[in-house]
Amino acid sequence: MKLAVVGGGSTYTPELIEGIARRADRLPVDELVLLDIDPERLEIVGGLAGRMLRRMEWPGRLTLTSDTDAAIDGASFVLIQLRVGGQAARLVDETLPPTFGTIGQETTGAGGFAKALRTVPVVLDIAERVRRLAPDAWIVDFTNPVGIVTKALLDEGHKALGLCSAAM
Repeated sequence: MKLAVVGGGSTYTPELIEGIARRADRLPVDELVLLDIDPERLEIVGGLAGRMLRRMEWPGRLTLTSDTDAAIDGASFVLIQLRVGGQAARLVDETLPPTFGTIGQETTGAGGFAKALRTVPVVLDIAERVRRLAPDAWIVDFTNPVGIVTKALLDEGHKALGLCSAAM
């Protein structure tokens, strides 16, 4: 089974890596692909992931890439955990709305809506690539605002589910 992680340079990736390796008996991932557009983050997080997987004697293959189509091609699952605009956009999303008396948060309110406007088009583009290159794959959305992004995926007919790291 091939699992592609879009946004593989994320600080959330090491926790994901640990979970996959610890459950290798129940989650038979043969190839884990970390995809990121930031080569420095991919090198740092990918290097850590490789060391973690070797230490845990994970039997699969780890691939690091910045090529979206190569990462997705033939995947069984595509986990999307990206932040369009990076931390700079998050700072604006969370600090500007409160100056107008509204919620500044990446999942709800004006901040969440701003993040959705940036994120949904990018995620839908990735989902179309999944439809073309891995038509049987599940898309696992871990990108905030999870509810809006997952609804957009489902509305476009993608096989998707959304995950949130904490209940609100």
